[in-house]
Amino acid sequence: MESGLSPPLNLRRARLQCLTGLAPSDVSDEEARSRRFLKIYLDADETRKPQFYRAVDEASKRCQPAESGLPPSELDDAQIADATSRAAMRIVLQRTESKKDDRLDDFVTDAYATVGIAYHRAAGVYTLDKAMQELGTAAVHLLTMATSYANAQNDEGPV
Repeated sequence: MESGLSPPLNLRRARLQCLTGLAPSDVSDEEARSRRFLKIYLDADETRKPQFYRAVDEASKRCQPAESGLPPSELDDAQIADATSRAAMRIVLQRTESKKDDRLDDFVTDAYATVGIAYHRAAGVYTLDKAMQELGTAAVHLLTMATSYANAQNDEGPV
């Protein structure tokens, strides 16, 4: 295989399964949900974007080690990112098992998937997978904007 080309999809999923502990179908579900969320975000007009910021910020907060009952804060940044991504993936799996056919429920689940992808990227999980690095980078950018938006709202009050 030439360098710079993404590995075949099945190999990518198998590698991600090893790194994340998720089943291949869960990996592809997480990826599809995050891609859908990011696409809808990009297509949204400016008046709808705060909904995305709030959803991602809230999902991120609920997945932090202190909030999700994960190990204490003596962890380094990579361990925190890994614990946060695993918490997000557990929530995605729980929410998808309930099989609600509801757009709002899907929106929230997709936000958790996007948080999981962002923190997997931050933990360095996607170092060998260019396509997932790119998706992770987009998710990290959205998470950064969401955090900035939430901080500004807390400092200034709702706009």
